Amino acid sequence: MSTQGAGSTGAPRSGEDELIARHFAPLATAAGALALTDDTAFYTPPPGFDLVLTKDAVAAGIHFLPDDTGASIARKALRVNLSDLAAKGAEPVGYLLALGLPDGWTEDWLADFAAGLAGDQKAFGVSLYGGDTIRTVERAVISVTAFGLVPTGAMVRRGAAQAGDRIVVTGTIGDGALGLKLRLDPDLAGRLGLAAADVAHLRDRYCHPQPRVTAAAAVRTHARAAMDVSDGLVGDLRKMATTSGVAIRLDTARVPLSPAAAAAIAADPALLVAAITGGDDYEIAAAVPPDAVAAFIADCAAAGVAATEIGAVLAGEPGVAVAGGDGAGLMIGQGSFSHF
Repeated sequence: MSTQGAGSTGAPRSGEDELIARHFAPLATAAGALALTDDTAFYTPPPGFDLVLTKDAVAAGIHFLPDDTGASIARKALRVNLSDLAAKGAEPVGYLLALGLPDGWTEDWLADFAAGLAGDQKAFGVSLYGGDTIRTVERAVISVTAFGLVPTGAMVRRGAAQAGDRIVVTGTIGDGALGLKLRLDPDLAGRLGLAAADVAHLRDRYCHPQPRVTAAAAVRTHARAAMDVSDGLVGDLRKMATTSGVAIRLDTARVPLSPAAAAAIAADPALLVAAITGGDDYEIAAAVPPDAVAAFIADCAAAGVAATEIGAVLAGEPGVAVAGGDGAGLMIGQGSFSHF
């Protein structure tokens, strides 16, 4: 792991070797990470297992806001990747970190960032294996490459859904998207009449995803296809439908909502579309054979994760048909977040 560039504000900064030793070497807890004393690391998968790899990046002003703490940003950067692994049925093992910092970063901020990673490493059982730190021009960018394990051949792909399967989703949908709206519009909570606890819940769900890693075993045991819901439920189901060559029907009346999201939507029903298209859910959407739905939901519950049947896979032109509360079709536009 190396560093390039530096600014001049805040507490004194250390040189490259001291910075790595102070903030990141303590996170390299696995033997193959070599305490970040080499340019590379190594990892040998146990016999009978495949390595599952994923990479997601987060950028200031797009995935987090300028007033977010270093610890909060670190947690989101790592967790969005762990969510991808969970949706593949993989158990997380470790990650690589690329950290791009603009002028203005401080030792205190970096220490807080490293503390956020340390807490999540303990919570999710992963280790840092290496990475790079560079200077960026305008905004902070953090890129994580995470890896995990599945029994050989057991990775659950998004493109294997079949007609007759049921669509099941973990957790609740819409909290992250509504939380972002509340952060961007300070007066929105008042207009909606939301309680302070509801506001805090929605804002926290945007800042701190809850990757469903404990449900990974249920996914690989029962799901035929699965993916994490990050860019919006409708849009991500469309990706599954397109890749699988099937149609998906989504029943919005069955989409699980937290009490906070339900209160916001009750105050402004138009927010339902934002909830199912806005992204930042980091839940798992799975296509499950009908005779396995009950077992999937039960195994998720045993792992501490709620799961809800919300739709069905049908034969037909690939795409997603969205039914409103009255059963009629609901027009939702693009249906997902897109960077471009």
